[in-house]
Amino acid sequence: MSDFYIDPVMYTTKPSGNGRLEKEMRVYDLFEELSVPFIRLDHEVTPTIEACHDIDKLLDIKICKNLFLCNANKTKFYLLMLPGDKKFRTAELSKQINSPRLSFASSEYMEEYLDITPGSVSVMGLMNDKDNKVELLVDEDILKEEYFGCHPCINTTSLKLRVSDLTEKILPAIHHTMTVVSLSYEISI
Repeated sequence: MSDFYIDPVMYTTKPSGNGRLEKEMRVYDLFEELSVPFIRLDHEVTPTIEACHDIDKLLDIKICKNLFLCNANKTKFYLLMLPGDKKFRTAELSKQINSPRLSFASSEYMEEYLDITPGSVSVMGLMNDKDNKVELLVDEDILKEEYFGCHPCINTTSLKLRVSDLTEKILPAIHHTMTVVSLSYEISI
């Protein structure tokens, strides 16, 4: 286990709200409205994908990486969900979505469109994207799993959700669709 604190208690209800950010509480309100079950695990800040490994073991899910990207002109923005053990190759994704010269979008755009700060990137941030400025890209291997993990717009809590709840309930409710992409695993010899 890592040297940061993880509350070993797993919750299936939203927190009381004391000391919680409004953007996090909006996620739980959405789950209540849509009858989406979840498992919640509270912990210290997890700023990187590596810091999430112990959390994912406790939640019994495969780690999911979320990247906030944009095109060179900063006119198109993307949220990419992929398995945590896949390497992101810009050229491979650019070809599939016909958007050359992808790069990581700045934190200013992340906060403006998703109300999320670096280290907290999550598909749940799309609920704050009322003007649909961000396109969701999901690697096909995420869709093969029963569950996935994400943050509720803050990286001091992790959630376990059903993939089917994301695709059938959450995305339609927040008026977003997804584009499925197929990113390859790097083969080591």
